[in-house]
Amino acid sequence: MADNIQRLLSIMSALRDPQTGCPWDLKQSYASIVPYTLEEAYEVADAIARENFDELKDELGDLLFQVVFYAQLAKEDGRFAFDDCVAAICDKLERRHPHVFGELSADAAPDAEKVLNAEPLNAETVLQNWEALKSGERIATGQHSVLDNIPMAMPALSRAYKLQKRCANVGFDWPDVSGCWDKVKEEILEVEQTAPGSKALEEELGDLMFALVNVVRKHKLDPEAVLRAANSKFETRFRGVEQLLAEQDKTPQQSNLDEMEALWQQVKHQGR
Repeated sequence: MADNIQRLLSIMSALRDPQTGCPWDLKQSYASIVPYTLEEAYEVADAIARENFDELKDELGDLLFQVVFYAQLAKEDGRFAFDDCVAAICDKLERRHPHVFGELSADAAPDAEKVLNAEPLNAETVLQNWEALKSGERIATGQHSVLDNIPMAMPALSRAYKLQKRCANVGFDWPDVSGCWDKVKEEILEVEQTAPGSKALEEELGDLMFALVNVVRKHKLDPEAVLRAANSKFETRFRGVEQLLAEQDKTPQQSNLDEMEALWQQVKHQGR
């Protein structure tokens, strides 16, 4: 494994060689490769969703290359190298798993000791301690708000979930999902009472979507995964409608809403 990692680092270095490197790779910067990083991460998620593990192997390699690319740029700038990235994640994992790697460090979060003493130790307790340790680390680096360090570039749905989760960790949360549903109903009424096409409607629709994320979170689900599944279901059913129309030598453009709705219900009842 070490030989292959070194091989990858050498390839990256060759691609960025000022004299003999690849012109495209030489043009890149931290910012310019961010879209490719996001694309590769989504392709990893897609391969997992389709349970295509042969493809997953390739997609993980593509994602690893993105990490190596950033590390090469940082090395050229004299900031850090790939080994520093590896050391940083190793330190973090050991620090945040005191129940696996030994005693708590002196700067551990105040309530972190409960993980070592928990009987029985379970995933929920470990997750609580992980968040407590992260909170302590944020304070130690001068980040005093519980909402610090949540990337603005995250997909809005994921960021909403993260914001709510951080607040829930400090007690700013409804005790159960019924409070979340009450908020959703309140937001629906506000949307219905807001003038169409107004700036206020945009704001109220955002509030409604944010409230729905809270419902999903309370059910211990990931809103991105939930919506991704809904997208997939919609796509499968609409493709089914297109297939049935094709059997009639028609396209959606040559059909109407009533016809397509009837076919949609037919596809739905077929369990698609």
